[in-house]
Amino acid sequence: MPRQTISLSEPNYRWVQERVESGEFATQTEAVNDALRRARELENGVESIRQALIEGEKSGVTDQRLDQIWDEARDR
Repeated sequence: MPRQTISLSEPNYRWVQERVESGEFATQTEAVNDALRRARELENGVESIRQALIEGEKSGVTDQRLDQIWDEARDR
C-alpha cells in the first residue's frame, strides 16, 4: 500500500484522534481512509444526480399533468 505523509488542520486532527480513541477505528490511517472513501462515494452520488438533472433538462418540456408524470415514473 502506498504511504503518504500528510498534515492535518487542528480540527481535523482532533476529529481523527477522537474516532481512534473511541474505538471506532484502530488507527488514524483507518479513519482517514474511511473519510476519503466516504468523500469519493459522496462525489460519485453528486455526479449521478448532476447527470440525471442534465438528462432531464435535455428531455424537454411536457404537456402532461403531474399525476400522469408520476404514473409513468412508477410504471418504469
